[in-house]
Amino acid sequence: MWEDPIVAEVHRTRRELAEKFNFDVDAIVADIRKRQAALGPRLVSVAKRPQPGAAPDGDGTNSSAASPSQPSPRQVSESFGGA
Repeated sequence: MWEDPIVAEVHRTRRELAEKFNFDVDAIVADIRKRQAALGPRLVSVAKRPQPGAAPDGDGTNSSAASPSQPSPRQVSESFGGA
């Protein structure tokens, strides 16, 4: 059976980490958090960014605002003769 090399690497890394920390999940998580803190601002922010030209909602985001360059699903449907 074919083995995906990426999946194999993930399994190998998981096994090595588990062995290194004596299968202690708390120790593994503590090590990950320590390494993340050492990276500092290099990590990508998961904060939602507003779309250009969209007005923010009451909570400061623009989650319901459609981009002016993108038609609504109804507009797309109507352009193909849909109801």
